[in-house]
Amino acid sequence: MNVLVFADNNNGNIAKSAFEAASYGAKIAADTGGSASIVTYGSNPTELEKLAAYGIGNILNCTALESMDPSQLSKLVQSASEKVGAELIVFSHDYTGKSVAPLLAARMHAGLVSGAIDYPSTSDGFSVRKAVFSGKAFADISINTETKVLSLLPNSVEKNKSDIAAQIEEFNPDLGAASIQVKEVKSKGGEGISLTEAELVVSAGRGLKGPDNWGMIEELASELGAATACSRPVADIGWRPHHEHVGQTGVAIRPNLYIAAGISGAIQHLAGVNGSKVIVVINTDPEAPFFKAADYGIVGDAFEVVPKLVEAVKAHKASQA
Repeated sequence: MNVLVFADNNNGNIAKSAFEAASYGAKIAADTGGSASIVTYGSNPTELEKLAAYGIGNILNCTALESMDPSQLSKLVQSASEKVGAELIVFSHDYTGKSVAPLLAARMHAGLVSGAIDYPSTSDGFSVRKAVFSGKAFADISINTETKVLSLLPNSVEKNKSDIAAQIEEFNPDLGAASIQVKEVKSKGGEGISLTEAELVVSAGRGLKGPDNWGMIEELASELGAATACSRPVADIGWRPHHEHVGQTGVAIRPNLYIAAGISGAIQHLAGVNGSKVIVVINTDPEAPFFKAADYGIVGDAFEVVPKLVEAVKAHKASQA
């Protein structure tokens, strides 16, 4: 099976989730006796060479595309698919993948599975697993079309490296006029690690009692090299920016470690974080629903527990220096 992987970039740097998608696509191609290729745009050569380390050396780079226009990107991926004879097209299930993959599937009359969490089964047709009902169940979905499109939920499979030389080809098909014109770019505010790509996340809720108390959360996140997040009520009342809101109506994340302080664990919040590999909950209420989903629970006051965690992390880092 010939596989084409779309690799998104952020200001010329390949998105972290694209490396996982590249490794995913390379393994599927190898297991099915096909070839694997990557299509991307506007990335610098050093970044493109990094992609080859994850098993795909054939890289098509569009240098003529200057902005992230979903219509143009879908045309770019379609043209690349036709060039390499792709039977499977893989996206990361991120903001770009969510907007471009459905457009491409409609354009190519291809079956689409969004948010795949495992490698497809090809023993009897083609089926792939995804989470449904807010992560409470799994569904194995078959795709019967000749060309198949799927988006891979970040942090779902292990990234496998292999030593392959990059063969970068400039690829500039006719993409037509952009349907979106960017007039102005404003920062969303806040610095640090992107929530969707973070491996470690420190989050807090109304149990912190006010925005002035977030310093210890930010300090713990800084010491761990983690992103910060919050519950919806915290974002709604303006304690934290809305881009930090995780949950069913916010950002869905799958970090290796999710630390939640002062969050009760409503089902809407759990829906956005239950894909985390390890969940640590800090709450004064031993009956808080979040403890049922936690791998580790600490019944205690966040104002006492979090500073102790910060000191413990600092001590560990000092001992490793």
